[in-house]
Amino acid sequence: MWRAYHSVSNIEEALALLNEHGEAARIVAGGTDLIIEMERGQHPQLQVLIDITRVSGLDQIRLEDDKIVLGPLVTHNHVVGSDLARQSALPLAQASWEVGAPQIRNRATIAGNLITASPANDTITPLVAMDAEVTLASVDGERTLKLADFYSGFRQTVLRPNELLLAIRIPALNEGERGVFLKLGLRRAQAISVVDAAAVLRRDDDDRVTDVRIALGSVAPTIIRVPAAEQYLLGKQLTAETMAEAGRLASGTATPINDVRGSAEYRSEMVKILVLRALRQLAAAEQESGLPAAPPMLWGEDRAIVKRGLTQQVVHAPDTPIESHVNGQDVCIATGQQKSLLHWLRDDVGLPGTKEGCAEGECGACTVFLDDVAVMSCMVHAPRAHGAQIVTVEGLRQGAHLHPIQQAFIDEAAVQCGYCTPGFLMAGAKLLEEIAEPDTEQINYSISGNLCRCTGYYKILEAFRQASKVKMGAH
Repeated sequence: MWRAYHSVSNIEEALALLNEHGEAARIVAGGTDLIIEMERGQHPQLQVLIDITRVSGLDQIRLEDDKIVLGPLVTHNHVVGSDLARQSALPLAQASWEVGAPQIRNRATIAGNLITASPANDTITPLVAMDAEVTLASVDGERTLKLADFYSGFRQTVLRPNELLLAIRIPALNEGERGVFLKLGLRRAQAISVVDAAAVLRRDDDDRVTDVRIALGSVAPTIIRVPAAEQYLLGKQLTAETMAEAGRLASGTATPINDVRGSAEYRSEMVKILVLRALRQLAAAEQESGLPAAPPMLWGEDRAIVKRGLTQQVVHAPDTPIESHVNGQDVCIATGQQKSLLHWLRDDVGLPGTKEGCAEGECGACTVFLDDVAVMSCMVHAPRAHGAQIVTVEGLRQGAHLHPIQQAFIDEAAVQCGYCTPGFLMAGAKLLEEIAEPDTEQINYSISGNLCRCTGYYKILEAFRQASKVKMGAH
């Protein structure tokens, strides 16, 4: 699939490699889309992968000159867990929460979501509504442009082959501004948007709108603004009639398509409904609903922050051994470099407990801990294991005893066909590290990325509760 896999120690190394290899190279930050696309043969030109996931400092969210700055390694879970993002960029936090499941949000980056450029990508919509900017870097220097200008067409951007998205800058919502993101999907988790909408507005002391930006996703080739509705709202109070008319005008701007998720007619109608709902929430100051106060992250003690970056670049050719620490044991494997982490663990390390159910991050059966963070191993390139700490379901056992979640699955008869069980056990073990006594909602959130085809969820939930009681008793 590729000729060389570079794990870089700093941005300068990454930029130099991009400049050298151009269109034959691609940055790996989350890589959750890239690895699937490569396995499908969608990028035959790619020869060099440049992994920046172990460069310190790129996963920070900070406030700088009244703008929230996201580094290129900031993941969706980083945004969900950021007080700064929740307080001053709420629509982005809400959209980030809607992406995938905990294991995906722990790997997938906001920058990657922007670069993939799908009009159904959730985080682009609020960032366009918030008037965000992106900074692109190359060996020739940096340039900054409005995010709306970053897109040149369907799944197309103006990113040059030798450029890296270095930062996302978002004007922080001030005390007089409110914003909200709403999404319509066909299921409660792991859903691609049928339609999504973000609205940001400011009102004066008479409750008249003085500034408004509304963006729509999944209804046109790119994320779009709705100038007719925005212009109509200026100077008006948010009455029922005004908000309904704004929704109608927004619907007229959309140019949706028919696909398996919905017809064009349905999408147009739902644009009207979502914009109306967004404006109602903002008018009533109820925009914070839908974002849990203490969601499970499954991201370990370091909160998926790179604490110990690489001191020098590591280059993997297809015949370079992968040296890793798996389930407490050092391993050195000479094969499997061009595989996913899932297949490397199963085929080359000899640990078949981790299962492949879908190979595209939908089922969670392949969940493992990578440097203490729960991830879908089907969405990680095998060379990322080099120098890493990995735990699979075989490593959950605690000495002579099973992990409490393993024992609870036995005691509560939570195993049916058993194929999904390793993924549930890994999610449960990480949840109980994080939240010793989770409530039902938190348990549900923690396994939103795990699919049981036998519909054995009642017993699985009971096993989670029982394991929690055992862990609490142990303390």
